[in-house]
Amino acid sequence: MSDPVRFIRLEGADGLEPPSRGSAHAVGYDVRSCEDVSLDPGEIRLVGTGFALEIPEHLECQVRPRSGLALKHGITVPNSPGTIDPDYRGEVRIILQNLGSDAVQIRRGERIAQLVFARFETPELVEVASLAVTDRGHGGFGSTGRS
Repeated sequence: MSDPVRFIRLEGADGLEPPSRGSAHAVGYDVRSCEDVSLDPGEIRLVGTGFALEIPEHLECQVRPRSGLALKHGITVPNSPGTIDPDYRGEVRIILQNLGSDAVQIRRGERIAQLVFARFETPELVEVASLAVTDRGHGGFGSTGRS
């Protein structure tokens, strides 16, 4: 069992559902807008959720788009996955972008993104004169899986 992630509601978030999973096996916690927002085609906006988190030291919180908003309206999280560090205590705000061709209205209480919690490591980075040789070597994008 994981340590709990504590949260507080901020001013103006009364009546909003807290972050929640849509089903027993859902990985992401849906978060909702605490404001009405209109997103024009191509527009990027920062949208408040009305809450702040206290994340345990060994976890990060990843912010990801909701598939339904992406498919139906072209709404995405352009820095996905965004990361909320465990020492951040401000309001969770979501960067949304409208990739569609029509303006989209986001209403207060509408699900706008999902949060996925993951463990992370912070290894020591050591500068060296050379790196171990591999079959792939310097091969970059698209260099694996060739016959």
